[in-house]
Amino acid sequence: MFDYIFFRALSEYESRQDDIREFVDLSESIDPGVSMLRHFIDQYGLKMSDFRDEIGSKSFVSLILNGKRSLTKGHIDKFSKRFSVSPSLFF
Repeated sequence: MFDYIFFRALSEYESRQDDIREFVDLSESIDPGVSMLRHFIDQYGLKMSDFRDEIGSKSFVSLILNGKRSLTKGHIDKFSKRFSVSPSLFF
């Protein structure tokens, strides 16, 4: 019972905080595939040219990172094999 009360109080507090609400809204609006791609770039110190085999040209990678294009099933399959992760992380 305490956990529920604490969680509810915490949720109410967070909902009144503009910066927290803005962060949550922003994080929910980010495409999960792009988020994972950015994670791999950060984690492994990769550059856009490093995704030539999975996506293609640097300009196409840039379009994906900027939300102008979406990852395809083929891209996701290649990423999941390259990084040994489940394809579901991209959805």
